[in-house]
Amino acid sequence: MANLRSPSLIVLLSLVALSISAEARQLLETTLPEVPELPKPELPDLPLLPKVELPPLPEVPTFPKPELPTLPKLPELPELSKPEIPTLPKPELPEFPKPELPAFPHLPELPKPELPTFPHLPELPKSTFPSKDTKPESATNP
Repeated sequence: MANLRSPSLIVLLSLVALSISAEARQLLETTLPEVPELPKPELPDLPLLPKVELPPLPEVPTFPKPELPTLPKLPELPELSKPEIPTLPKPELPEFPKPELPAFPHLPELPKPELPTFPHLPELPKSTFPSKDTKPESATNP
């Protein structure tokens, strides 16, 4: 049932799309009516505004720079001698024997692959029958 409706639905949708595009084209092609230019209104002269006088800014008092108190002198500390660090003896490690690797397995020698050879073919005698190219056209067309 759905298979019978799908072609008709596609045709219906394509007709709707075509009609919409035709209407859109008509709207784009129509010219707009000319609007007459309106006269510009004249503004009356505005009276000049009086200059605004602002009161003077109040004077901000200046404060003297604060002086930082000087730090008291600290007594000099005696220099301490650097402690000597004893050198540690290097540890002696026992010698380990080298590990023995297992023997490599012996692989048998394989023969080298050879390309196959083809036997010599004797030359065949040429046929004495006429080929397709040598047939007359009247024989090939009925």
